[in-house]
Amino acid sequence: MSEYETVQKSSLKLKGLGSISAAKKKKKKDKERKNRLEQQVMTSQNEEEEKTNNGYVDKRTPAQMAFDKMQEKRQMERILNKANKTHKRRVEDFNRHLDTLTEHYDIPKVSWTK
Repeated sequence: MSEYETVQKSSLKLKGLGSISAAKKKKKKDKERKNRLEQQVMTSQNEEEEKTNNGYVDKRTPAQMAFDKMQEKRQMERILNKANKTHKRRVEDFNRHLDTLTEHYDIPKVSWTK
């Protein structure tokens, strides 16, 4: 029993929790900071509204706009090409592609019996 004499038999105490009645007292500085933050948020919202009222200004160069336009066009072409093929047609194309590959890429057969 001497091994267990040093063991504490009280409940687990967690840091920073304290008792329920001991709540943190707020200081005046906290209220002032809160008021300042609210004012800053309101002014920033007003500034953002003014910016949106002026309209969106596109800052891209003509080359960037042309690039984006071509990207969208190519993406639409890819989508249309994929939509035109049926599943049967895709499988046939895939099999044709596999036939063109050399035997080096073949997957060896796996048998459970041998």
